[in-house]
This record gives sequence, structure tokens and C-alpha cells, in this order.
Amino acid sequence: MRNSGTFVSEMKDVSTDRAPDDVLIVEDDPIIALDFEDTILGFGVKTVRTAGTVSRALEMIADRAPDFALLDVGLVREKSFAVAERLDELQIPFAFVTGYGADVRLPAAFAHTPRLPKPFTADALAAVVKR
Repeated sequence: MRNSGTFVSEMKDVSTDRAPDDVLIVEDDPIIALDFEDTILGFGVKTVRTAGTVSRALEMIADRAPDFALLDVGLVREKSFAVAERLDELQIPFAFVTGYGADVRLPAAFAHTPRLPKPFTADALAAVVKR
């Protein structure tokens, strides 16, 4: 069963050219997280925070809600869907990041959430962050 969510690499002309001030990255691979952070800061984002687990991400959101979040779907021992649910409740935009391509299974509530495939290009990352 394939999910019909939109991959950012397919999106055109959705950018507002305005970067959010504060971005939360939920990513368990420190190298990928650093790459995201470096690239996102280049877009004019003022603050980038990183969480490697669902519990840490939820703590960070409770402490200070971000303007936008990037969620790696598959963390080491868990999925990031609880974080997505909390962001959705707070009406904070987010996108999933996945190396699983179109075959990633998302809960029905997030079927149309933007997804950024791994590996990503800077242009695709900019499109999702600035939309």
C-alpha cells in the first residue's frame, strides 16, 4: 500500500521565501542533524534546535514551541509520530524526512504532510522550510 503524500522534490512555486525564525530538527543521526542545521541556518533561520528522541523533542516543544519542524520518521527505537501529533495540535507546520521514499507508511492523519526524501538537495530543503 503506497501513501499519497507529497514529496518536496515534486513541489513547485510553494515557497514564500521567508524562513521561520526557529526550527526544530528531530533526527537521531548527528551527522545528518548537523548537515540540516548548517543548511537551514544558511536560509536565514535564526535558531535551529535538535532532538534525537521523541521525549527530548516533546520537552523542547513544551519549553518553547518552534515555528517549524523537520521530523525524521524512523528514529533508532521509535517513530516520530507522537511529535507530529503534538505539533499538529499546536498548529505548527512540519515536514517528515525519510529515507524510505514513497513507501513510508504514515498515519492517515499525516498522509498529506510534506515529506523530504533522504538524501535531500538544498533546494528541496529550502522549499519545505520556507513554504
